[in-house]
Amino acid sequence: MSDSGRADALLAALPRSGRGRLKVFLGAAPGVGKTYAMLQAAHTQQRQGVRLLAGVVETHGRAETEALLVGLAQQPMLRSLYREVALEEMDLDGLLKAKPQLVLVDELAHSNAPGSRHAKRWQDVQELLAADIDVYTTVNVQHLESLNDQVRGITGVQVRETVPDWVLQEAYELLLIDLPPRELLERLRDGKVYVPEQARAAIDAFFSQTNLNALRELAMQTAAAQVDADLAQGYRRLGQDAPTVRGRLLVCIDSDDQCERLVRHASRIAQNRHLPWSVVHIDTGSVKDETARQRLHQAQQLAERLGGEVVVLRASGVARTLIQHASDRRASLLLVGQSRRRIIGMGLSARLLREPSGLEINVLPRVESPVQRRSHVTQGWRWSDYSLALAATLLASGFAWGVSLVMDLPNISLVFLAAVLLVAVRSSLGPALASAVLSFLAYDFLFIPPTFSLSIQREEDVLTLMFFLLMAALTGNLAARQRRQLSALREAQAQTARLLELSRSLAASTDQQAVLNAASQHLQGWPGLEICLLEKSGDTWIVANGGNEQFSESERAAGEWAGRHDQAAGKGTGTLPAGRWWWWPVSLEGQVLALMAVSERHEGALNGELRRLLGALSQPLAQALARANLVQDLEAARLHGETEQLRSALLASVSHDLRTPLTSMRGSIDSLLELGDLIPPSDRVELLEGTRDEAERLDRYIQNLLDMTRLGHGALKLARDWVAPADIVGSAVGRLRTVLAGLKVRVQVPSEIPLLYVHAALIEQALVNVLENAARFSPPNGRIEVEAAVHQAFMVFSVSDEGPGIPHEERAKIFDMFYTAARGDRGGQGTGLGLAICQGMVGAHGGRVEVDQGIDGKGTCIALWLPLPAQPYAELEAD
Repeated sequence: MSDSGRADALLAALPRSGRGRLKVFLGAAPGVGKTYAMLQAAHTQQRQGVRLLAGVVETHGRAETEALLVGLAQQPMLRSLYREVALEEMDLDGLLKAKPQLVLVDELAHSNAPGSRHAKRWQDVQELLAADIDVYTTVNVQHLESLNDQVRGITGVQVRETVPDWVLQEAYELLLIDLPPRELLERLRDGKVYVPEQARAAIDAFFSQTNLNALRELAMQTAAAQVDADLAQGYRRLGQDAPTVRGRLLVCIDSDDQCERLVRHASRIAQNRHLPWSVVHIDTGSVKDETARQRLHQAQQLAERLGGEVVVLRASGVARTLIQHASDRRASLLLVGQSRRRIIGMGLSARLLREPSGLEINVLPRVESPVQRRSHVTQGWRWSDYSLALAATLLASGFAWGVSLVMDLPNISLVFLAAVLLVAVRSSLGPALASAVLSFLAYDFLFIPPTFSLSIQREEDVLTLMFFLLMAALTGNLAARQRRQLSALREAQAQTARLLELSRSLAASTDQQAVLNAASQHLQGWPGLEICLLEKSGDTWIVANGGNEQFSESERAAGEWAGRHDQAAGKGTGTLPAGRWWWWPVSLEGQVLALMAVSERHEGALNGELRRLLGALSQPLAQALARANLVQDLEAARLHGETEQLRSALLASVSHDLRTPLTSMRGSIDSLLELGDLIPPSDRVELLEGTRDEAERLDRYIQNLLDMTRLGHGALKLARDWVAPADIVGSAVGRLRTVLAGLKVRVQVPSEIPLLYVHAALIEQALVNVLENAARFSPPNGRIEVEAAVHQAFMVFSVSDEGPGIPHEERAKIFDMFYTAARGDRGGQGTGLGLAICQGMVGAHGGRVEVDQGIDGKGTCIALWLPLPAQPYAELEAD
C-alpha cells in the first residue's frame, strides 16, 4: 500500500474538524430496545463529564425507558398547531444555541411538522453535526431508503419515512441492537411495546414471525456491511493491502415505473460491494408525457439522496452509448431493468449482452404495476401526428394520381416515399410507420393492376410492394432518428451557448456589481423561470440588480440557511420547502459569494435537469465573483500601500520642512523682542515680512498635512469631480504670487482642452509643491514655464525652470524617501513635502511623475501625468 493511501486512511479515522460524531443505534423493528440502549450510553457519557441534552426521546409510555430518562437534561419541545392538531417537534435552534457536547435524537427517520425548517429529522441531525455537536440517534432498518422496496415486498407495508443510506455510512459508530423475534413477540403480547389493542393489530399486520426474521436479516446485513467497511479502513490504516474499489456501478434508467426500484437496488449493490455508482439516463429525443418526466425526476432525486451521481446523455443508440460511457468511466458493473416484451426487435438487455464490452451486466426482473392512464394532452398530441400521416398520404395519393394522368412515370412510388419522409421529419417513428402502411395500401389500390383493388395479379408486383414497404419503413425510421438526434443536439447546443454567453459576459465584467448585473441580465431571459441573484450586505442578503422581489419570512429563512450552510434549500428540497423559491448558493471552495433564487412561472418548469444546469452555470459565476473580489482586494492593497507611502514621506519631511520656517520665524521674533526700537523701521518691516512669508510657507505645509490625513481615512477614497485644467493651474499660480515675484512666469494652457476627473485640491497642491520647488532654485529674474497639454490618453502638467538641474544618474532616486542629492533640487533648503509626496498624490489618481531637462537644456522639468477618462459631454451626446 502507498504511504498516501495509509495517510488518507489515518485522516479518515480522525473526526472532521469542526464537525460532530454520529452514533447510530440500529434495530430490526420497534421494541428491540434501541432507545433504552441509547439512554444507557448517555448516562455513561454523563458520568464521564460530557455535557449532554436530550433533544427528543420517544418513550412510548414504557416505564423502564422513562426511568432511564430521569437525570438527563432535556431541551423543551416546540409546540405548534397544524389543522387543529397539536404537534411537538425538537427545538433545533434551542439546541444550537445551548451548544452541548452531545444531543440525544430519537427516531432519525421522523418527518417534521409542516412549516419546520427541515422536512426530515435526519436533516436536523446533519445541522447539529455541522455545528460540532455529537449526536446519538436511533433508527429501524425498514426506514433505510434503499431497502424500501424490499421491506414492502416482505411485509406488504409501504414505509413512508425513510433515511438516505449515506447518513448511516457517515456514522462514526453503528451499534446493532438485536432481540430474537420470539422475545420481541412476547414483549408485544405483554404490552411492553404497544398497548394491548395496538399490539394485536401490529402482530397481525407487521410483527409476524416471518417478517421479523426477514427484517432481522436485513439489519444484520446492514451492520455487516458497515463492519466490512470499517475493517477495510483499518487495514489501510495499518498500511496493508485492503479490498480495493473495483471500477464503478452504472445503472441505466428510463422514465418507466421501474426507475425508482432500479435506483434503490443499485444503491444496495454499490453499498455491499463498496463501489461508487452513477445513474445514467440516455435521452433519445423521444417525447415524454408529464407523468414520465415526473417519474424520471423523482428517480434522479432519489439517486442524489442515496449518494449516487446523476448523468444525462443524449444519443440515439442506447446500448452503444451506455457501453461507451461505461468504458469512459471505467465501470465494471452495469445494471439495467428487464425490457418490456417486444414483438419486433430486441430489448436493451439483449442488445447489451450482444455487445463485446467485458462488463458484468445484471438485469433486474420487472415487477408489473397497474397501467396508468395517459394524459389527454398526450393522446391529443399523438392523434394530431397520426392525422398528419393520414393527410400526407391522401395528398401524396392525389398528387401521384394527377401526375399519372398527365405523364407516365415508372417511379411513381417516390411520391409516397416523400410523404413518409415528411411525416417522419415532422413527427416521430410511429406516425411515420403508419404513413408507410397507408402509402403501401394507396399505392397498391391506385397503381398496381388491377387498379382500385387491393388484390395483386402479377408476382413481380408483390415483390415491388414489399420493397416499397421496406424502403418506406427504413426511410421513416431513419428520418425520425435524425430528427431526435437533431433535437437533442439543438438542446445541447443551446445549453453550451448559454454557458458560453454567460462566460463572455462575465469575462468583460471588472467588479462584483458588474458581474452580478451581467449574470442577472443573462438569467432573466430563461423561459418559464424567474431568476434573481442576491448579494451579501452586512448580515442580510439583498437583490443584486436592485429589483423589488418580495420574499416571505419563510423564504428569506430558506435563503439565509442556504447561504449559511452552502446547500440548496426551499422549494423541491427537504429544507424549508414552503414557498415558491428554490435557493442555490453560488460558492467557490466553501465560500458562498452569492445566492440564486429561482421560481417557476408555471408548474413543472424547474425540473431536475434545469436544476443541474443552473448549478453548472453557477460555477463560472462563482469564479467571476472570486476574480472580482481578488481584483478589489489587490486594488485596496495598492491604495493602502500608496497611503502608507504618503504617510511615511510626510513624517520624513515634517522633521525638516516644518523646522526650517519655524526657526526663521523664531529668529525674527527674538530679534524684534530683544532689540525693539533699536532696529531701523525698514529692517523691522523686512523682519515682519519675512516672518509673514515663513508663516504662509508653514501654512502650506500644514495644509498638505491635513490633506494627507484626510486621504488616509477611508483607504484613500478620492473625492473626484470634473475640473478644468486651466482652473487648477490658475489657482496654483495665484497661491504662490509672493513666492513667484521677481521671476518670469509663463503659463500656457490651450483654450480647448479636455476636463479632468480628479481630486482638484490634491492635484493643485502637487502643482504648488512643484512650482515652489522651481521658484526656490531658479536664479533671480529666471524663467519658469507652466504648461498643460494632452499626450495620447494623458493630461500632462509640466513645470520647467533654469535652476542647477538634477544629474541624469540621480533622477531615478529623487522620489526615494530620505534621499538628498548633493546639489540640485533636493539640496539647499529642502523640497517642501518632497517629490515623494507629489508622486503619491498623482499616483493615487493612476498617474505618474517624470523628471527631464528644463528650459533650453538647463534646469529641471517636472511633469505630472494624469489619465484622461471619457468626457462627460461625450457621454451625454451618446445618450
